[in-house]
Amino acid sequence: QVQLVESGGGLREAGGSLTLSCAASGRTFGTYNMGWYRQAPGKEREFVAAISWSGGRTYYTDSVKGRFTISRDNAKITVYLEMNSLKPEDTAIYYCNTHPSPVFTWGQGTQVTVSS
Repeated sequence: QVQLVESGGGLREAGGSLTLSCAASGRTFGTYNMGWYRQAPGKEREFVAAISWSGGRTYYTDSVKGRFTISRDNAKITVYLEMNSLKPEDTAIYYCNTHPSPVFTWGQGTQVTVSS
């Protein structure tokens, strides 16, 4: 079973930047489309961004388009989320998993907090 470990979260002021990493175990990682998801306090987990298995296609939810960039390094079995121009509404726990259907066990996520 693939294990997912997210890292890179932290506290930033609005307008700041962070880069999240998702390290995965398992040799089949490179065959999956991967996504970043987030869950804010009191809300359901939502889709943020996704990248195809080859890295050739990316998808973003409207609220992060132009601010976030998803990428992957299959050799390092890692997916990244570069977040710029952060807003308080980006505050959430961020998770990675397969996309469009999450099939792996969720990791613990990484907390992103953006102050106004």
